[in-house]
Amino acid sequence: MRIFLTGATGFIGTEIVSQLLVAGHQVVGLTRSQQGADRLKAAGAEAHFGDIEDVDSLRRGAEACDGVIHTAFNHDFSTFVANCEQDRLVIQALGDALKGSQRPLIITSGVGMGAAGPNQLAVEDHFNPAHPNPRKASELAGEAALQKGINVATVRLAQVHNPIKQGLITPLIDVARQKGISAWVAEGQNRWSAVHLSDAARLYVLALEKNTPGSRYHAVAEEGVTLRQIAETIGHVLNLPVTRLDAVEASAHFGWMSRFVAHDMSASSVLTRERLAWRPTGPGLLADLEQLPPITRN
Repeated sequence: MRIFLTGATGFIGTEIVSQLLVAGHQVVGLTRSQQGADRLKAAGAEAHFGDIEDVDSLRRGAEACDGVIHTAFNHDFSTFVANCEQDRLVIQALGDALKGSQRPLIITSGVGMGAAGPNQLAVEDHFNPAHPNPRKASELAGEAALQKGINVATVRLAQVHNPIKQGLITPLIDVARQKGISAWVAEGQNRWSAVHLSDAARLYVLALEKNTPGSRYHAVAEEGVTLRQIAETIGHVLNLPVTRLDAVEASAHFGWMSRFVAHDMSASSVLTRERLAWRPTGPGLLADLEQLPPITRN
């Protein structure tokens, strides 16, 4: 198939490009720059110039292809609500371009959307449209597209990692370096699910090839790693002291990350593995943290 991929030059998108090509697909990657176009060409993909804020460019890309994988998202948390609304508009535009066909649209969300309540394990078949997280806008847009007969499915991401980047854990590392300590909150037993980059990318390819309209898949290799384990590993690797903080201390210490560090983001992928025969094989989160390159160490 000829696949239009947003976020094609990003952390996850770059790996998806590689795995799509290995699987025999053609890739048309969205890019804003000539540098991005050159990277896509070097990888064996085509470039489509546009931007997630230019919905006309998105429609043109989708209309010219046999399917779409949408991974692009603005991760500036200072404008998170607006970014989620923008993602809703992007999904709407991509869906409209595919309307009247069975061409698949794979969109992206977070595993937290599958939790029925605080500190509850997220599962694939649960979605609360009244969820307080603004990221629900992505899945609501997917639901609206599904009602229009569009072949849409959702990949929910855990903390996607390799030795270079580790999702929300990367800013935790930055905080540890800046503050000179690696910390967790309270008992540190809240858990974050995780998946290696290569496994996450392979899940997108499987979701595309075995697409079932309305499905939600969890890119989760590890159901949950405690924040204390994560903090202790960061401290070990960076040769920093590790410590416990209470909620008041955490707010000042972690800054914008304080909204996440005490939350449980554990998630199951039992149904995903059954439905797609997906078997993650990449290294675990803590193993990748142990391999942080020298430039990020103290």
